Amino acid sequence: MRLAPETRTRKITNEAQQTTERFEYDASVTTRRPLVILGSGYTGLWIWRLAKQQTLPIYASSRRPDLHLTDVEPEARLRFDLAEPATWPALPPDVDLIWTFPATPLEQVQAFVGQYCNPSQRLVVLGSTSAYGTDSGHADGIAPWIDEASPINASLPRVQGEEYLRMHHGAIILRVAGIYGPQRNPLEWIRQGRVGPTDKFVNLIHVEDLAEISLRMLLEGVPGEVYNVSDGQPRTWRDICHEIQRRWNVTASSPEGEGQMGKRISTDKLRKRLQYAFRHADLYRALEELAPP
Repeated sequence: MRLAPETRTRKITNEAQQTTERFEYDASVTTRRPLVILGSGYTGLWIWRLAKQQTLPIYASSRRPDLHLTDVEPEARLRFDLAEPATWPALPPDVDLIWTFPATPLEQVQAFVGQYCNPSQRLVVLGSTSAYGTDSGHADGIAPWIDEASPINASLPRVQGEEYLRMHHGAIILRVAGIYGPQRNPLEWIRQGRVGPTDKFVNLIHVEDLAEISLRMLLEGVPGEVYNVSDGQPRTWRDICHEIQRRWNVTASSPEGEGQMGKRISTDKLRKRLQYAFRHADLYRALEELAPP
């Protein structure tokens, strides 16, 4: 993606005395390739908002744009449905893409990129850490660390699509951990019984960090590479539930249990590539910002 050189502003947090950097693009450069977000749901709209703040030329797509893209100016709304080839020509030519929904079915993915994509495009695909399959565990009973070289479950349809895009079209695959943020508050997950105090490890990423990483990967990611995306701090649901109960008196409605072992996702490759300072590395501070009850 032909974007301007980055500028950075620093913000020092008084409490933690940590330096965080906000990535910005130089808005004075006009020779930038437009960006299209394929599938502008929860994460896609966060990417769109951040790109607008950085004055990037951007379009948002949805199967029902008039219903789901009301915050997007009408001229930047695109109707796109992978299952409906008649909608594909709505996408502007010669644009970069951030693909946010599961890349399935494989036949439709192949048909779309064969018709629409070209070698000069940059393509970032948001996948999932579920690509690494179910818990394998270690002999010592500790959840394994998973990096980008770990085996993936090639029988999963979305993994097949992602691997096709990576190998044949140079897609940058982001294997994303559990996404939280405004309107997706882990406190509510616990209160509603969707998760409970088990020893299963969970990996999380705030949607604001994910949006920024996605945009930066268009500029700095290596085509055909895979990057794990989480805040880099695996936690057990038991620890999260106990801390949330201590801080906010929110008691889990699910009973305690052992659960699965889970995974601990390594983000060393991501950190080395981007030198990225997470804005929401502290889960509990992030939950405070979400205005818990």
